[in-house]
Amino acid sequence: MKRVLRLAEHRHRPSGKTASFIEHHDFRSVYQPILSPTHQKMVGYEALVRVRRGNQPVPPPSLFEQASIQGVTSELDRHLLNLHLENFTQTNLPIWLFININPDTLFHHNDYLSVLADHCHQLGVHPEKIVLELVETASRDSATLLEFVQEAKARGFQIAIDDFGMGDSNFERLWRINPLIVKIDRSLLMNAQDHNRARLLLNSLVRMIRESGSLVLIEGIENNAQAHIALATEADLLQGFLFARPGQGSEELTQTAETALRQVMSESERWCQNDFRTRETYLKLLRFEIMDACHALARGEEFDRVCRPLLQMEGVRRCFLLDQKGVQQGSLAQSGASRNAAFNPLYQSAGACWSHREYFRNALERPQHISCSRPYVALPDARRTVTLSTGTSLAQGHRIFCVDIHPDEVLDGQVLFPDTL
Repeated sequence: MKRVLRLAEHRHRPSGKTASFIEHHDFRSVYQPILSPTHQKMVGYEALVRVRRGNQPVPPPSLFEQASIQGVTSELDRHLLNLHLENFTQTNLPIWLFININPDTLFHHNDYLSVLADHCHQLGVHPEKIVLELVETASRDSATLLEFVQEAKARGFQIAIDDFGMGDSNFERLWRINPLIVKIDRSLLMNAQDHNRARLLLNSLVRMIRESGSLVLIEGIENNAQAHIALATEADLLQGFLFARPGQGSEELTQTAETALRQVMSESERWCQNDFRTRETYLKLLRFEIMDACHALARGEEFDRVCRPLLQMEGVRRCFLLDQKGVQQGSLAQSGASRNAAFNPLYQSAGACWSHREYFRNALERPQHISCSRPYVALPDARRTVTLSTGTSLAQGHRIFCVDIHPDEVLDGQVLFPDTL
């Protein structure tokens, strides 16, 4: 009942207060292109507002702060939405229009969506061209959020979740909303530029969202390095100052953004080719050293000495032997960095049984290959590890030769190990 009262009170606010607030500001719509790297063209605009009061610019956060203080947030939101819609119709482009919905609007939407749908029809804009951006973390009431989403979809509007990955974003609510598009918060991209672990998390997040049935948009791309990271995630849509700053919707803005996208794609392709050649060189050398070590072991040479060339390679941390039951034969041969690490009783692994591990099963199933496991956290050092394994015949019988690599330490973490070398 309390929520109903608040809505009723809100509907009966004096219209003069809203009119006065709006009349004291000058509003202008600007649009930022949203691009598809697959199609290499613009597929949408995000509508933004530029505001002046007198001769002074007003930052949008300050505008909405003042609107909240005066209790006219929803009315301001509606005014701006209508402004963006009317200006958008002048572009006559077959693209989406992304419009931000203020969180307060979700709680006072009442006839908001019906009025918006009517306005769209009057302007000749089908609701399917309108993408309503919701800040999922800002909702104080999941039930109201879902109610708004369901009504919006019923009227034909598309839904996007904005700033996903910050605050209390969660997949359970994302799956319930089932948006067409999820926009990744820019902070994740910035962290991915500085930290390889964050890059891995970004890749995983994009993959999970796409597998859940939504398109992924990475926004806030400001330089080529960030664009390269975004493209490597296979995100569906891109947005940022690198392609175009917000401006008047026009053919010129479209051409600017699409030209910048093509340039970025071309440069990224060159980076990928260089990275590929470097990775191939590393993997070929790694294969040679593993095969050479197996041949030396077959000749009866000492295990620690045989492993030294391998342990000098970038990222290689440990070598060990397993018998046909997966039991470790002797101790680990370790790199200098591993030997100097802090005490860890899990290093003392002679006699341990690893038959349940993927790399052991791979070596048995692919006896003529060097198999690569998927990344996992290894017990000796609790670090992300890829284990390469292959069978070899020694005087003592058939053995599995294993090599542990920290992939994050190889070529800035950019090596993707194949199933087999």
